[in-house]
Amino acid sequence: MKLILAVVEDKDSSRLIDALSKSDFKTTKLSSTGGFLKEGNTTLMIGCQDDYVDQALEIIKKNSSQREQMVAPISPMGGNTDSYIPQPINIEVGGAIVFVLPVDQFHQF
Repeated sequence: MKLILAVVEDKDSSRLIDALSKSDFKTTKLSSTGGFLKEGNTTLMIGCQDDYVDQALEIIKKNSSQREQMVAPISPMGGNTDSYIPQPINIEVGGAIVFVLPVDQFHQF
């Protein structure tokens, strides 16, 4: 058995959850926040048998689109200049970050 942790952009989460549900994958949705842009993400926990991991990964790949986004300068007013961006830049957002972890035990009470 495996546990799939998929971190996706909030904009993709509903479409992805619907697609996973149509293929009988049960998901748990967690709200999370990204580190760089400090914007909302969705982390999905998906438990499945080893034989179905590739199918789940394909669904995640098809329903997590990447796109470019313009990021405006972030003011260093808080005193921390480590993350200061002096001019607007285009960055790639979206897609999915996926971890596949082994599950030693699973209990449902």
